[in-house]
Amino acid sequence: MATNKTYDQIKVGDTAEIVRECSSNDLLVFAHASGNRNPIHLPDTDWTGDGHIDKPFAPAMWIGGLASAVLGNILPGPGTMYKAQSFRFLGRAAVGDKLTVRVTVTEKRPNNIIIFDMAVLNETGQSLVEGEAEVIAPTETIEFDSSDIPALLIQRHRHFNRMIELAKTLPALPTAVVAPDDPNSLEGALMAAREGLIEPILIGAKDRVIKAAEELNETLDGYEFIDIEDESEAAGRAVQMVHESRVKAIMKGHLHTDHLLHHVVKKDGGLRTKRRISHVFVMDIPGRKTPVLISDAAINISPDLNTKVDITQNAIDAALSLGLQSPRVGILSAIETVNPAIPSSLDAAVLSKMAERGQIKGGIVDGPLAMDNAIDVQAARTKGITSLVAGHAEVLIVPNLESGNMLAKELTFIAHAEAAGLVIGAKVPVMLTSRADDGRARLASCALALLFTHWKENSAPAGIFDREED
Repeated sequence: MATNKTYDQIKVGDTAEIVRECSSNDLLVFAHASGNRNPIHLPDTDWTGDGHIDKPFAPAMWIGGLASAVLGNILPGPGTMYKAQSFRFLGRAAVGDKLTVRVTVTEKRPNNIIIFDMAVLNETGQSLVEGEAEVIAPTETIEFDSSDIPALLIQRHRHFNRMIELAKTLPALPTAVVAPDDPNSLEGALMAAREGLIEPILIGAKDRVIKAAEELNETLDGYEFIDIEDESEAAGRAVQMVHESRVKAIMKGHLHTDHLLHHVVKKDGGLRTKRRISHVFVMDIPGRKTPVLISDAAINISPDLNTKVDITQNAIDAALSLGLQSPRVGILSAIETVNPAIPSSLDAAVLSKMAERGQIKGGIVDGPLAMDNAIDVQAARTKGITSLVAGHAEVLIVPNLESGNMLAKELTFIAHAEAAGLVIGAKVPVMLTSRADDGRARLASCALALLFTHWKENSAPAGIFDREED
C-alpha cells in the first residue's frame, strides 16, 4: 500500500522520480488514446521516405505526460488535480530507452496550490523534456494499492508481419490455386502474388473466377489460368501439376477440404509420403512472445499413437521452418498427470519419452500437460511442475480434432488471434484455410508455405526467431 502527501506535509525542495522504459506497446496505446497515428511514432510501420522503422521515436507528448505518473502516484499522489503544465522538448526517446522522470517542489501558494519543476532524462543524463507543473494538492490522506490497475490487451500481430517480411526475401513459390471462385480465396492468392510470395496458377471455373475478380475490382491479366468446371477435377489437376514439377505447393480455394484431400492422399497418383499428413495452425496471439502452433485441428479426427507421432513431428518441422530453435512442445490432455482412465494422458507420456529417445526429433517435448500449465508459467509453478516446456509451450498437440478445432477458433474469436494453416506430410505443402478466412489469413498461409519449403530444401530456416524480442 502507498500513501499520498497532503498540502501541509509537502515542503519546498521535496522531490520524487520514477524510471520508465519506453516500449512498443506504450506507443500503440498512446496512438489509440490520442488519435495521433504519425507513422514515425508507430512500430512495424512503413512510411514514404525512410521505409521500415526499427526503433520509432516516442511522441513528445507521451514523454512529457510521464510527469503525471509521478504527480498522481507519488508526490503529491492520489487526489492531485492539474491546473497548468508547460513543456520544453529538448530531445527524443526511442523504444527501449530508459527514462527518469523527476519532479521537484519549487513553491507553495495559497488555496493548496503547489508549483513543480519537472524533467525527463535519458540514461546518459540528457534532458529530453523540461517544464513546470501547477497542481492542487490533496488535503486528506489517501492510502491506495499502486499496483491495482486493470489489465490491457494490445491487439498486435507482429509475428505474422515478421513471417511475411521474411518470406518476401525468398523466391516466389509456384502454386496451384484450386477453385479460387469467390472473392475471399481469390483475394488471398492475388495478395500473395503481389507480395512476391507465390506464382499462382489458377485452376477452376473461369466464369466464376472472373466474376469474383470483378467483385474485387481486380484483373486476371498476366496470370496462368486452367479452366475446369468441376472442383474435384480441378483438385486432381493441381496434384498432377506437382508430379509434373510445375508447382511446389497447392492452395485451397472455395471448395470443400475433402474434395481436395481426396486427391492428395489417394494411393495412386496422390502426394503421399511415408509420414501421415496433418494440419498445423500457426496462431499469432496478441501478447505472446512467439507464435503458437496447434495440431491437428483439421484432418485426423481421433488419431492413434502412431498418428500422433507424425502429427508431433510435422508440427515441430513447421516450428523449425519459422526459425524457432528447439521448439517447446506441449502434449495436451485434461490433466498434467498420467491417468490410465484418460487415454490422451498415456499417449502424451509415451510421446514425451519417444522424444527423449530421439524417435521424435528437433523439439523439446513434454506431456501430459493441461492447457493452463502448458502456456502459463504461474499455473505451472502453482502445480509444482518442473519442465522446460510447462508455461512456455510454443507447439500444442491436441488429443483430437474436436478439441483442436475448438481451441483454434476460441483463440481466433475470443483472444483476437490471427491464424494461418498448412497441411504437412505430403510431397508439397498444402495451404488449407477455411472458406470463410479473409485475404490476410491466406496471405500468412502462403508465407508459411514458402518458409516451410525453403527450410525443407535447405535444411535451415530463412531466419532465426528471437524469443526475447518485444
